[in-house]
Amino acid sequence: MAPVLPLVLPLQPRIRLAQGLWLLSWLLALAGSLTLLCSGHLLVQLWHLGTFLAPSCRFPALPQVALAAGAVALGTGLGGAGASRASLDAARYPPWRGVLGPLLVAGTAGGGGLLVLALGLALGLPGSLDQGLEEGLGTALGHYKDTEVPGHCHAKRLMDELQLKHHCCGRHGYKDWFGVQWVSSRYLDPSDQDVVDRIQSNVEGLYLTDGVPFSCCNPHSPRPCLQSQLSDPYAHPLFDPRQPNLNLWAQGCHEVLLGHLQELASTLGSMLAVTFLLQALVLVGLRYLQTALEGLGGVIDGEGETQGYLFPGGLKDMLKTAWLQGGVAHRPAPEEAPPEEAPPKEDLPEA
Repeated sequence: MAPVLPLVLPLQPRIRLAQGLWLLSWLLALAGSLTLLCSGHLLVQLWHLGTFLAPSCRFPALPQVALAAGAVALGTGLGGAGASRASLDAARYPPWRGVLGPLLVAGTAGGGGLLVLALGLALGLPGSLDQGLEEGLGTALGHYKDTEVPGHCHAKRLMDELQLKHHCCGRHGYKDWFGVQWVSSRYLDPSDQDVVDRIQSNVEGLYLTDGVPFSCCNPHSPRPCLQSQLSDPYAHPLFDPRQPNLNLWAQGCHEVLLGHLQELASTLGSMLAVTFLLQALVLVGLRYLQTALEGLGGVIDGEGETQGYLFPGGLKDMLKTAWLQGGVAHRPAPEEAPPEEAPPKEDLPEA
């Protein structure tokens, strides 16, 4: 069977291959480390922002898979650096001969599979963020008033911290607060006629106002923040509701978080692509170096030329051989027949 993609490697190309692999392996280890950092940073961000994502959103799977892919790439890079350096010394290489095979299999099947999966998630999952944030932020606004409800008592604090930290207000703008009751019923005076009228005027019995929480206020505004009666043109003589409100954050939290998380996912996707390319180069180079050295008995400066290859035979022949070997291995051995007894010799009459 002819080897797949054979490559003749004299002495100097073998040495240059080992030296280049040493450098590529360290670059792969660096790329794997950066992938770990990017995926870890995205995981931390999602841990803080998970409240504002719908439970059905699968976006958190991206950094989890990328974290595993980065760890395998880091291990492959460190192993490749050690093997390529040891191949330059005939005394140090023999222990690596038994390690290179499992390293190549794990790097190709495990690391390659995880990187391809993570790249697919990086391309496909950011699109699901839009709907996930839409549902999650809507739920967060609805639970803002539930400061004494078990399971939602921290919703107000988290939403205030989100709006203050990311300079946003509401889901798509400050007017989103007009459609939800964000004031807890605990702080409403049931004897106040205005409160009663607002509750009775709503079909769902909610207390709705044209105001926003304090966390929507922009502290950089030179004028005092206007939080209430924002739709009443006569309540604030110097405020025109038809103009942008300079007192409040202009952007909604949906737009801000979507851009922030998609930017992190794009950075992580770029790192995954670079890591995948480096890992493919390192694995192919290690395979050529391994097969070339096996032809020389593990000595890189052996005399004569040797040949490196990816597979010892064509794919068709390899599959055929594996099938035949598997069939022979599973075929029951024939039972040994007892040896035939020799026919009795007839007694000859004596002369």
